[in-house]
Order: sequence, then C-alpha cells, then structure tokens
Amino acid sequence: MLNFLRFILSPLTFLYKYIIRVRNILFDKNIFKKKSVDAKIISVGNLTIGGSGKTPMVLAIAKYLKSNSHKVGVLSRGYGRNTKGYKLVSDGQNTFLDVNDAGDEIFLVANECEIPTAVCENRVEGVKKLLSDTELDIVVLDDAFQHRWIARDFDILVIDQKFLSNVNSFDQRLLPLGSMREPFESVERADVVVVNRKFSSKITIPNKIKKYLFNKDLFYCYYKIDGIYDLKSNKKYEIKEFEGQHSLVVCGIARPFSFLQTLTDNDINIKNKLTFTDHKEYTSKEIQTIRKKFYDTNSFSVLTTQKDAVKFMQFNKELDDIEIFYLKIELEFEEKNKFYELMNSKI
Repeated sequence: MLNFLRFILSPLTFLYKYIIRVRNILFDKNIFKKKSVDAKIISVGNLTIGGSGKTPMVLAIAKYLKSNSHKVGVLSRGYGRNTKGYKLVSDGQNTFLDVNDAGDEIFLVANECEIPTAVCENRVEGVKKLLSDTELDIVVLDDAFQHRWIARDFDILVIDQKFLSNVNSFDQRLLPLGSMREPFESVERADVVVVNRKFSSKITIPNKIKKYLFNKDLFYCYYKIDGIYDLKSNKKYEIKEFEGQHSLVVCGIARPFSFLQTLTDNDINIKNKLTFTDHKEYTSKEIQTIRKKFYDTNSFSVLTTQKDAVKFMQFNKELDDIEIFYLKIELEFEEKNKFYELMNSKI
C-alpha cells in the first residue's frame, strides 16, 4: 500500500526537490540567516525519514558530555507528541510530562540520561527557553540537520549503512517517491558523517555515494547489546537467557529489520510478533490486541524495544499479569577517541 501511494504521489518529487534546492541556496547565500544562541550547539540528524539511529547517537553523546562534567541538555521536536510549542520535559531531576505529551524519543533520553530535556518545533525558540529554564553550556539537537535556522558548532549526519547499500532503489529517491528528505549533495554541509552499521558487518560504500563523502570526516558506529531488562523491576538479564523462549515480539519503530534480525541471530523466536508504525501511540485498543495475541499464542513474555517500553509503562495496570522485557542497546564508535577529540575541538 505504501509503495502504491509513493507511486501515485511521485510527480510531487520534482516540486519537493525544487523547494529543497531553493531553500538550501537561500541559506548558503545567507539570505536566510542562521541565529546564534548563548550555548554550544551539537546537531544530530539524517537524510532520510527515520531509522538511522539518531536517538542512540544522542544518548551516547549526551552521556559522554555529562560524564565529562558538561552541563548538557537535549532539545527535540517531539515527534508524535500530543502537545504543541515549547515544553520542558525534565530539568534533570524531575520529569514534568508523560510519554504521550513529550514524545517517545525525548522521554527516553530524559529517563536514560537524567539531564534537562525539552521539546519545541522551533529550535531557536526552544533552545532559548531551555537555556532560560536550566543552566546549560551545551545543547544537543535531536533530528535537526534540516532545521537550518539555528547555528550549530558541530553538525553530525547519521546514515544507515543498509540504506547506503540499496543503490538505485526507490529508497534513495527524494520524498514522496523515496525516503530521502534531502539529496546526497547535502552531505557537504555536515561536519562529520557517521555510518551506522547497527549489528551488521562493515560494507564498502558504493562508488555512486562515495563521491559525496570525499574529504569528509567519516566514522562508523555500531550497536552492542547491553542486555534484556524487565520493564517492571528493571532487572537485567543476559540475552542468552532468552534463547529458545516463546515470546511475543512487539515493536513500533521505523525500520524494525535490525531489531528483529538481532533477536533471530541470538536464537530468540520471532514467529509471534506484532509490528506497528513508527512512534506508535499505544491506546487501550492496541493493548487489548497485544493481550489477545499474547494469550492466543501461549507466549512466555512480551519482548519489545526500549523506545516502545517507555510507552508501556503507562499501562502497568492493564499489563500487570504479563511479563514485559525490552532489549537495551548502546551505540559505540569504531574510533571513539578520534570522534570525541574532533567533537571537543568544535565545542
């Protein structure tokens, strides 16, 4: 159905390409002027719609900066939230919004990193208000590569390796025909490009794309499994303890392939699964669907992603009789010291 809609809307690709090109020219010629704020700005973004690993990247960078005594906060648009405008999600100690009002990704960052976090569609306004609400010297912007109105000190572009390998596919076309927000030429304005190979082995970047990375600082990152956690008790288990278990796998993320493949590679049965759209706002209807599937398949537990898990926390009562676990991953750089040295030189 999605591919059919893309085909129907494909003529709009030319209009979209024209708008993107004109907009970027206006910024490049300083006709559209970037605005500076009273803090160092690190932007994490991508060229495509979802699934590249921006949130794990934000988590890794925020944890690193916090561990090095920086006063760091994170601002996100808060995609999928039920609110509008600027909202302070957390001051680093107290959380003021639930996951539906904040958005799943920033809610996860707030809980995982315990740092000031906020949401706002307008990044300039959002950063200024976050700085007035908290004491920060660095703000990390989640998903801000296309938001060029705010000046940044370090611009990180994350690209999914699997996406790069799909040469000549519709995936590598601009919206709405493909999945690209911007053409590959836009790589030029990034300070650094990070290819996220997730759980896969490193591949040779296709020649068609390699030319856009010429003279760019290029790094690779990957995911490592931290463990599987009990959502209710937060007890950690090794993934091997779930080998062969008959679980119901549930996820609502942009590109579930990596998550599902990781479970398969670790001998976890994914025969029984429910997949939802990215940023799925779970309601009582979906919870009842999960409950029915769980009992119909005689599953041992529900196994999900960390991003989905934060949404299930609000249904403790409805899911009280079901064991829920989530796979926790962490992002690592192949050349960690070199990457952070480069980042530190920019901030």
